[in-house]
Amino acid sequence: MLKVLPNRPRVIGGKRTFALVVSQYNALYVQGLVDHTATEILTLMPAANLVLHQVPGAFEIPIVAQEIATRKEGRTAEVIIALGVIIAGDTDHAEHIGRTVTDALMRISLRTRVPIIHQVLSVKDEAQARVRCLEDKFNRGTEAARAAITVSQLLAELKAAAAV
Repeated sequence: MLKVLPNRPRVIGGKRTFALVVSQYNALYVQGLVDHTATEILTLMPAANLVLHQVPGAFEIPIVAQEIATRKEGRTAEVIIALGVIIAGDTDHAEHIGRTVTDALMRISLRTRVPIIHQVLSVKDEAQARVRCLEDKFNRGTEAARAAITVSQLLAELKAAAAV
């Protein structure tokens, strides 16, 4: 069941860098996610820096996310946003890819303490992909942007409070 998008977060300024790790597979739908993510972030945080990393498919997203998250010097992002679309076929392959990517992204995020916003969508068909990636009402790219901003602000507040 589709739910409406979360409200826009209240933005408290600051310049942040967001890394988008993006699958090239199912490019039409993924580009819709990228466009909505970028538009929402830059609308809410005009000074934000977006860094795009393209990978062949969803399966390659975790390794690139891990590389970004584990850089000791010159970390390139406060938050990583993983974007991809996996459309189910006649076999269980899509389900296996989706589960593997989900598990890997969660492990990487918890181990590195770098938030990863997971919008590697597993959908039944192109109609579901269209609604979630290309249309505005339930767009998961917009949702990813709002989650990324909210988490980045919350972590900045927690770090500031811990420094006091």
